Amino acid sequence: MMKKDFWHNSKVVVIGSGSWGTVLANLVARNSVETRLWSRDEEQVRAMNATRVNAKYLPNTPLHERIQVVHSLDRLFEGGVRVVIWALPSSACREQAKQFARYLTGDEIVIHATKGVEPVTLKRVSEILKEELPCARIGVISGPNLAQEVARGDPSAAVVASRFDEVIECGQVLFTNDNFRVYGSYDVIGVEWAGALKNVLAIASGALESLGLGWNAKALLITRGLVELARFGMAMGGKEPTFLGLAGLGDLLATSNSTLSRNYRVGMAIAKGEKLPDILSRLGGTAEGVKTATTVREFAVARGIPMPITEGVYQLLQGNVQVGEAIRVLMTRPLKSEWST
Repeated sequence: MMKKDFWHNSKVVVIGSGSWGTVLANLVARNSVETRLWSRDEEQVRAMNATRVNAKYLPNTPLHERIQVVHSLDRLFEGGVRVVIWALPSSACREQAKQFARYLTGDEIVIHATKGVEPVTLKRVSEILKEELPCARIGVISGPNLAQEVARGDPSAAVVASRFDEVIECGQVLFTNDNFRVYGSYDVIGVEWAGALKNVLAIASGALESLGLGWNAKALLITRGLVELARFGMAMGGKEPTFLGLAGLGDLLATSNSTLSRNYRVGMAIAKGEKLPDILSRLGGTAEGVKTATTVREFAVARGIPMPITEGVYQLLQGNVQVGEAIRVLMTRPLKSEWST
């Protein structure tokens, strides 16, 4: 059997039935013999199986016929699975991984799709999963992937990163179709940090949008934000080219220019004077950039890594400054060479 056929004949489970988890399940269902989508909400499971849509997150996107939505972990892993797609918020990763660990043999491939880091520890999701699951072969999928656009079939691309060739191959075979292209990478650190850090910059971009500022300001934010993103990511061990690729610049461009991004909408609302708790309560999903801004800012300050835009977003989220003041502070920093810190 060819390797490609091996993955096509695999049973896949997708853990997390939010918008992105549902989209990923639809992608892999096209290319696998059976896909099971897990939700912790039994009522949601019943509704999705009955209506064949995820009414809460993607009401206009039918579930693929090969998707079974399940709540029971025994049912989820019944008969054995080869691939686990992990699509839970970063804040829930460790706790949920502890619960899932006993159902896994260690032979499964795990690919996560979470663009965030663990608060306080600053551990990447692949690190958390490696610590809590018996599986060694772990990877990450990331890129400019606004869920609703992928769901409706707009041309899109992502990168699957892992130190294992079979994880990259698995991701490319299972996710790729005529409208979704998947590239490979060995830079797990860079891909994960790019995905996490761009969320902070998307908050800043949303705030600029609320003020009605033009493309000069947006270009300034994106280009200087990219420098900041790469500076921090490389300090953590990522490779510079990664931050210029799909997981870095690509994702930054998408989430910094679209109201489909929850982080972008947080920034817009904050700039209008709304309170953060109120914004988050009605968001309908997780804005990873809110917690990431605090975690990264504290780490950067402690280690002397210049992160002026992240500092501004942090102060904005804390309610310590208004957007105009945050911009003034950034614009009046001491002048320096473009490529200096």
